[in-house]
Amino acid sequence: MENFEYQAGTKVLFGKDQISKLPEIVKKYGSKILLCYGGGSIKRIGIYDDINHLLEGCELYELANIAPNPKIESVEAGVKICREHNIDVILAATGSEYDAGAVISNTATNEKLGYDSEYVRPKVSILNPEYTYSVSAKQTAAGSIDIISHLLEQYFAPHNTYMADQLLTASLRTAIHYAPVAVKEPENYEARGQLMWLSSLACNGILSTGCQYGGWSCHGIEHELSAFYDVTHGIGLAIITPRWMRYILSKNPATASRFAQYGIDVFGISAELDTNEIADKAIDATENFFMTLGSPMSLSELGIGTEHFDEMAEHAVEANWLSYAYVPLDKNDVKEILNMCI
Repeated sequence: MENFEYQAGTKVLFGKDQISKLPEIVKKYGSKILLCYGGGSIKRIGIYDDINHLLEGCELYELANIAPNPKIESVEAGVKICREHNIDVILAATGSEYDAGAVISNTATNEKLGYDSEYVRPKVSILNPEYTYSVSAKQTAAGSIDIISHLLEQYFAPHNTYMADQLLTASLRTAIHYAPVAVKEPENYEARGQLMWLSSLACNGILSTGCQYGGWSCHGIEHELSAFYDVTHGIGLAIITPRWMRYILSKNPATASRFAQYGIDVFGISAELDTNEIADKAIDATENFFMTLGSPMSLSELGIGTEHFDEMAEHAVEANWLSYAYVPLDKNDVKEILNMCI
C-alpha cells in the first residue's frame, strides 16, 4: 500500500430542501456573491429564483452561459468580475462539488487540460437530486458514463489495494444498476440520488487511496477529442473506452486476468470460463452497456475523421502522463486507439 495524504475539506449537505441553509452558509464568508451557471436550466427549474430570494440583501453578480466543456474565456470573465467587485463567494453549479479538480478548454490552442488545486475545492456543497430531474436522457447517459470512466481509470491502475478493488467494484455495480433507471425515469429520486453521490465519490480520490497513481488513459485521449471537436465528454469516453480495453489487452496479454476479474465482479460473468474468454466478454459487456444507454459508439457517427489524429495523439501523451498508465501508451498507441474508434 502506497503512502498517501488525503483531505476532503468540503461540508456536504445532501438531499431535499438543503438549499434553505444557503443564507447561513454564505454569511460566514461575505455578502458579495458571484453566481455562475450554464445555459439557463437553473432558471427553468426555479433554482435561480430560489437563490435570489434566499440571498436577498446580498450583492449578486452573474457569470452565465458557461459551456459544458468550460472555456478559458469564462474563467477570465469570472476573474475580472471577482477583482472588480471584491467577490467573497463563488456560488457555482459544477461537476467538481467534492474535489479539488477542474478541466478547462482553450479553443484557440485546441487544448483541454485538467489541474488540481486546493484553491478550487468547495467549502460547502449542496447536493439535491431533484435538481437533476431536468437533465436530458442524453446528458444523463453521458454523465453516467463519465462516472463509470472515473471508476475504471482508478480500477485499471498500475497497482491497486484489496480495499480499493472492493470499493471500486461496488461503485461500478451501483452506476450500472442506476444509470438506466435515471435515463428512463428522470424523476426517480433514488436513482438520481445514488448517481449524484457516486459522482462525487468517483472524483475525490477516496476510492483509491493507497494505490499507485497512473495516467488516466481514456480521459487523456478524450480530452483531445473535446479540445478539437467540443465533444460531449461522456460520449467521447463511451467511444474510446472499449477500444482502449481491446488495444491494451492485445498489446499486453497479461492484462487478461485483470479484465477477467472485472468481468466476474462487475458483470457476473462465470468464473468457470477461460480467462481470455472472460476478458473478452467483460469488454463486450462494457460496450453493450454504453450502447443500451443510447450513446453513439463511433467517431464517424459524430462526423469526426482522422485529420487531427497525429497532433491529438502526441499531445495526449505529453499532457496526460500516459507513459505511467496501467499499460503505458506512446503516441503511436494513442493514434491506433483513435483509428479503432472510427
